[in-house]
Amino acid sequence: MDRFDAMAAFVAVCEMESLTAAAKRLGLSLSVLSRLISGLETRLGARLLYRTTRSLSLTDAGSRYLERARRILADLEEAELTAQSERTEPRGRLSVTAPLIFGRLHVAPILARLVERHPDVTVELSLSDRFVNLVEEGHDVAIRIGHLPDSQLIARRFGETRRALVASPAYLKKAGTPSHPADLNTFATIAFMPVAPSFDWHFAEAGADLGIRLTPRFVTNNGDTAIALALDSVGIARVLYYQVRDAIRDGRLVEILAPFAPEHMPIHAVYPSARLMSGKVRAFIELIARTADWRLSQ
Repeated sequence: MDRFDAMAAFVAVCEMESLTAAAKRLGLSLSVLSRLISGLETRLGARLLYRTTRSLSLTDAGSRYLERARRILADLEEAELTAQSERTEPRGRLSVTAPLIFGRLHVAPILARLVERHPDVTVELSLSDRFVNLVEEGHDVAIRIGHLPDSQLIARRFGETRRALVASPAYLKKAGTPSHPADLNTFATIAFMPVAPSFDWHFAEAGADLGIRLTPRFVTNNGDTAIALALDSVGIARVLYYQVRDAIRDGRLVEILAPFAPEHMPIHAVYPSARLMSGKVRAFIELIARTADWRLSQ
């Protein structure tokens, strides 16, 4: 027996003052309604109603139970209405995780527009270059760069980027410019490793994968640091193109070995469920689709 069904049946009987009228209101047969009331009394171990062929009346236990049952059912209805409204109206805390530089440059401005448009939404933006478990760490949405592992999560693609090798004009003037990935072993290199260190840098040559094993001069898990080192003429940094696009355009950095760039890396928004998506998540995803241009490979 579902206790909420039994509770609702009991309240209906009390309000209608009739088993027959209550059964009609609830769309139940009289026998089913009677079993619900009898089952409720058995589970509670107390008589709630005095029943005769002509009348119904509450026992003392029934009166006390009726007051609490009405309050519980009202709270349940309010909770359901709140949950339903959150699926349609953006409200509540939206927790988003994104890579550090990408989040700062491309995600934070969209979230700022989101809270401006929806005053009932608050935002928590977590920036990290490590892989974040969306469900275990309690985030609503993750922005991820790269090919995704198989999972039960929903992923929507919004763009792409690629890896790029960059150095300052001063460093290239001093050290020369490599013409092939194999030349990199004779240059000072800066590795940006957000997860686990791997010094096999991959390139594309004649449609095939080309792996070059290097010993970097400098290794960091922070993209801003890798870029700063390249700007300071420490060496050649391997970063993501969107991170240095402006510096390349204004001449502070020079991209090298672009013809050997590996395949593009997709940019996805990842979230647990499309079927029961909350209003706040839906509003964020739709705002990305309408306003963002995350085609960041050139």
